[in-house]
Amino acid sequence: MSDHEAAPVLRIKGRVLVGPDEVRDGLWAVDGRITYERPPGADDAVTLTGWVLPGLVDAHCHVGLDHQGPVDAATSEKQALTDREAGTLLIRDAGSPSDTRWTDAREDLPKIIRAGRHIARTRRYIRNFAHEIEPGDLVAYVAQEARRGGGWVKLVGDWIDREAGDLTACWPRGEVEAAIAEAHRLGARVTAHCFAEDALRDLVEAGIDCIEHATGLTEDTVPLFAERGVAIVPTLVNIATFPGLAAAGEARYPRWSAHMRRLHETRYETVRAAYDAGIPVFTGTDAGGSLAHGLIADEVAELVKAGVPPLDALSATTWGARRWLGRPVLEEGAPADLVMYDEDPRADVRVLASPRAVVLNGRVRG
Repeated sequence: MSDHEAAPVLRIKGRVLVGPDEVRDGLWAVDGRITYERPPGADDAVTLTGWVLPGLVDAHCHVGLDHQGPVDAATSEKQALTDREAGTLLIRDAGSPSDTRWTDAREDLPKIIRAGRHIARTRRYIRNFAHEIEPGDLVAYVAQEARRGGGWVKLVGDWIDREAGDLTACWPRGEVEAAIAEAHRLGARVTAHCFAEDALRDLVEAGIDCIEHATGLTEDTVPLFAERGVAIVPTLVNIATFPGLAAAGEARYPRWSAHMRRLHETRYETVRAAYDAGIPVFTGTDAGGSLAHGLIADEVAELVKAGVPPLDALSATTWGARRWLGRPVLEEGAPADLVMYDEDPRADVRVLASPRAVVLNGRVRG
């Protein structure tokens, strides 16, 4: 059966985790939408049984990108399918040089919220990933990507400065303020890659909406993030690569290598401090650069290891993440995007690694 033919009525039996504290006994999927009312055709419904969560969210993922830069449509499709099989049905693509808008017509692929292409300082990011520009062009490029994207713009806030031999901020304060104001005027939110400490205060005080990685949070900046409601996406599965990166750069950039090791060593403490302060924390894997797709369950487990309570770690990839991105959960009339498990994921988030069934737009996809 093709996606152009009517989807079968699905009966989802089991415990439906509508919210962290709201559980319902079953639901139906009719014409790709959720209903809690018994529909016509129910007697012929396909029945699935298990524990039910909204489709998982990877809020930092790169479809259309690998470690060398843009990839072709076939590779992008494979990346998206790998995420789908892991239960990720909503992606915030945090920067891609490829135009993946063609995936929007594919009901069998995860839904993608795009941030356009990364915007980086000249020769201050990974080759072939970003628009590489100087500060005087920042506002114009932010406006361009705000219009091209799906509600977000992605800046590279810091990167290694070869002259300094360490991570330093990429943008002057004035240009950042003007660029963020322009994005907001155009209806887009702004996020930034930041590993280190130096760029954070200027970005937050300039009105940024989110910081990716955020390994450089300190006792001084944690309260600022909390006060302004600036979210973080820690990408702990990516931060795990820091020791290897540090070792590879040791001979040429010893200061940078030592800095990266310190950021790695304090990663769990940093995330827990952010969570304890009330900073919104969401899950992201950073898949698509050098990391594999389909790692969302690992990232949730990492948040728990950092000290985020399991229910809040689940929310960071389900209810909370979807609301943050303006997308529905398991309410009446919402798209039937859900993942089913053999056991209650609230009791052990490691259950997320083994989906029993994946339902996207009302069809069983895995």
